[in-house]
Amino acid sequence: MATRSVATVFGGSGFIGRYVVKRLARQGYVVRVAVRDPEAALFLKPLGAVGQIVPLYASVREEGTVHRAVQEANVVVNLVGVLAESAAASFQAVHTEGAERIARLSAEAGVQRLVHVSAIGADPASPSKYASSKGKAEQAVRVAFPTATILRPSLVFGLEDKFFNRFAEMARLLPFMPVISGKTKMQPVYVCDVADAVMAALTHEDTQGKVYELGGPQVWTFREILAFILKNTRRDRRLVDIPMGLARFQASVMQHLPGKPLTPDQLLMLEQDNIVSPGAAGLTDLGITPTPVELVVPTYLSRFQPGGGRRPVAVPLAEQG
Repeated sequence: MATRSVATVFGGSGFIGRYVVKRLARQGYVVRVAVRDPEAALFLKPLGAVGQIVPLYASVREEGTVHRAVQEANVVVNLVGVLAESAAASFQAVHTEGAERIARLSAEAGVQRLVHVSAIGADPASPSKYASSKGKAEQAVRVAFPTATILRPSLVFGLEDKFFNRFAEMARLLPFMPVISGKTKMQPVYVCDVADAVMAALTHEDTQGKVYELGGPQVWTFREILAFILKNTRRDRRLVDIPMGLARFQASVMQHLPGKPLTPDQLLMLEQDNIVSPGAAGLTDLGITPTPVELVVPTYLSRFQPGGGRRPVAVPLAEQG
């Protein structure tokens, strides 16, 4: 009797992960969702048949748990990442060392395909600790697993995103909308397109060992995005530019608050454009047509309108993208 293929997804309960897990289940994989909190990943189980989706404890900082998670897996996807450091999770430990560990142990276990999800702007020489750790992670992955496919998404949007939703909430609460580095360019990419890119990277032979930068069909400035959010939340707020000196002071204070709403390192990233490099392979090279922000974001920002707007009908996770 044929044995079903096994896929291990590190960080599978996160924003992008839930969409990747669903697609892998559709393709018939037994999916190991390798996370630090398996109970928090139980919501994924209805996306597959009984016993098909298996939450599994694994910390990318622990050799033994990563080793167990990749044993007898056919494919591995690494989606683990943090936007702000903490005492328990530094960029170096999570991004660089964690990625190297996953790639090395996957190669040793005979895993056939590895997809490593990085970020546009990943560069070992970047002044941003986040971007630098991401760049060093890519280097480590290439050494340990040369045929790995690396995906670099720009700002990812979708129903559960922490960008459009966050600023829409700010528009609801604040008397004005603060703008930091308003001319910085971004190329928002739809979470379902990113998940489709992961699947394409796992299945297309010609993607092995390559890097793809994933961006949407339009480049926006940060100011344009904020104006779009105000329009779709129907909030009449002034866009107020915040001087970088003041922003740095605020970030130095806010990085110590619960949830770290703004850190100095995030400011460094915000000063750099986050768009697909000229000539880089991207979504269209993977056979994917990029989805416009205007087609998706307004459907979930309507709840931030005065009076709650006309709330969209809740779509069960099992029926989403």
